[in-house]
Amino acid sequence: MHNNPLQKRVVFDFEVDFSNGGGIQGQDFRLDIDGDDIADEALAAYIVQDMRLLMVGAVRILNKQIISEPHKRLSTQTPATEFQLIDLSHTIEEGMITYKGLPAPIICDFLSREASRKIYAPGTEFHIGKIEMVANTGTYLDSPFHRYADGKDLSDLDLKTVANLDGVIVHATNRTGRAITQAAFEGLDLRGKALLVRTGWDQHWRTDQYFEGHPFLTAEAAAYLVEAGVALVGIDSLNIDDITGGERPVHSTLLGQEILIVEHLCNLDQIPTGPFRFYAVPVKIKSFGTFPVRAFARVDPP
Repeated sequence: MHNNPLQKRVVFDFEVDFSNGGGIQGQDFRLDIDGDDIADEALAAYIVQDMRLLMVGAVRILNKQIISEPHKRLSTQTPATEFQLIDLSHTIEEGMITYKGLPAPIICDFLSREASRKIYAPGTEFHIGKIEMVANTGTYLDSPFHRYADGKDLSDLDLKTVANLDGVIVHATNRTGRAITQAAFEGLDLRGKALLVRTGWDQHWRTDQYFEGHPFLTAEAAAYLVEAGVALVGIDSLNIDDITGGERPVHSTLLGQEILIVEHLCNLDQIPTGPFRFYAVPVKIKSFGTFPVRAFARVDPP
């Protein structure tokens, strides 16, 4: 939104053809802009995105004019604040170690831009990248198949279980010791929600400290969360379990009840107090139990 008394706006008509037949038209469409002009391609992309159009063929921008006029809503109301998106994911990089004993990703070209020039018309080039990595890389989600051979894999997950979840954050940064017990979660309304546990351990990411002495949930805490009806549990630590032994009671308990797990979160301190929505959507892969996600929180204006 813009607070200038006199705002540059673009006024235009448009026509959209659909690749499966038919189309739509719009006349005298108005849009606030920054600067003195906007390209037709940018307007076409805005129309497709704003109207959530699918199967789009051609988009034509017609009768475009740039005008200056007062913003109509300035005199009647204060513009609403847009929602905020908070990135909770680590960036995946060449050579990055997520978990000791697991190989770092190898990121390279499958088809370089230079090589592509031999394939396409003059002035046209593309890049096709190649990545080799284990599933447990960066910020990732565990599905039941990660722990159980007959559990749901990534392709079986309903989008409702990984997107647009009501979120609850627990700040466990002032704990005594490494273990986070059920006391940290008692009294919270967790049913059907994504529980994010902030330990502050993400501050050690890409350092040797990250792999030693990380915070974790206890087995009793996991059992409590099952009874509380939580839908997903995320943590900004190396592992949601204590890894000093071979047992993984938290993974076993949560995934056994189809409660998803997200590990190696970050930036949980940036989520403000109040309601938010959580998203952690993995690629839809058959016979895979774990995969990196672009986890984020959506905070709507009050």
